[in-house]
Amino acid sequence: MFNGYYGSTSENSDSDAPADDVSSARTMDLNYLLLDGDTIHKHLEDVCTRGRPDTVDTMLLNHNAMLSLPLVIGRFQHLRVLDISNNRLTSVPDYVARLPLTTLVAKNNLIDDDGFPKEFGRSAHLKVLNISGNRLSHFPVQLLSVTTLEYLYMGSNNLVEIPKDINRLVRLKFLCLGGNHLSEVPVTLGMLDNLKALNLCDNVLESLPPAIANLKHLKSLMLHKNRLRTLPIEIISLKCLSELSLRDNPLVVRFVSDLTHNPPSLLELSARSVKINNVTYGERDLPYNLIEYLSSAHHCVNPKCKGVFFDDRVEHIKFVDFCGKYRIPLLQYLCSSKCIVNHSHIHGDSTDSNMMRKVLLG
Repeated sequence: MFNGYYGSTSENSDSDAPADDVSSARTMDLNYLLLDGDTIHKHLEDVCTRGRPDTVDTMLLNHNAMLSLPLVIGRFQHLRVLDISNNRLTSVPDYVARLPLTTLVAKNNLIDDDGFPKEFGRSAHLKVLNISGNRLSHFPVQLLSVTTLEYLYMGSNNLVEIPKDINRLVRLKFLCLGGNHLSEVPVTLGMLDNLKALNLCDNVLESLPPAIANLKHLKSLMLHKNRLRTLPIEIISLKCLSELSLRDNPLVVRFVSDLTHNPPSLLELSARSVKINNVTYGERDLPYNLIEYLSSAHHCVNPKCKGVFFDDRVEHIKFVDFCGKYRIPLLQYLCSSKCIVNHSHIHGDSTDSNMMRKVLLG
């Protein structure tokens, strides 16, 4: 019979305790052995025959040659940690969802949409789930019912969309969705109040919603290798953010062509004139729709300009100091092309060039 490591994880136990000392044995370590499923099945059956399954809380089966998970694993009713990564698994059986797991690592397998357990929403204790490096093309909807999740790794799959109900994962602290095919981020992601790290690198994102600024506890934001041309100006309100990666995005291209301007309408010009010259008006002077239009005026973000704008504005990319560390391209709205600051002020010296380099290299 094959003998794998079956020892204690207790800090007070003897690290040289024999495998037969079942009173302290907690971890079953069969990793990096390139065992097939039948061999692992026989070993686990032997453990159950000797009456030991309830003593195991951690099972490490990673880096083997399993094509499917042995059914006998379902008999380990006190299992808290299960690592089945780096095998050739095409599915995760439903019985895994019925185990009291707090951590499940199933990365680098061949699991597709049909291979993810339909009963996974029943997991009542799961805090860490790593299913990166598989063949998922859709975010498993049953995951949204696992509200105990704190760490979710789904990178290097084939995901095309983040579900709008992602905000149901209220305890999420770390979300990794890098290396997929995501083209947009739902506004609801900004409702994950406990999120501290967000990895969206290596996707096809062209923009981020301003709601990203609602992640007040965010410390790390990985956005490199996307198609971002700018970031929402609201991002400067993320006071906890200490790590931002933007390399391999077309930010510079957008910055160089930083001005697109269409002539304002006659209505826009008239409304601006009324506001700038402080013309008084009331319900007897103007119809209700024009009064409502005038009340929708936005002030120019240029502190030296007293102008306003309504429907028309100049789109401008400016590098803004961020947390005193570097500058990032942000979208601003200006009432006129005359409000654009001189280009040499933006990127004319070596200091700004160095800041740009920090942004691009992450």
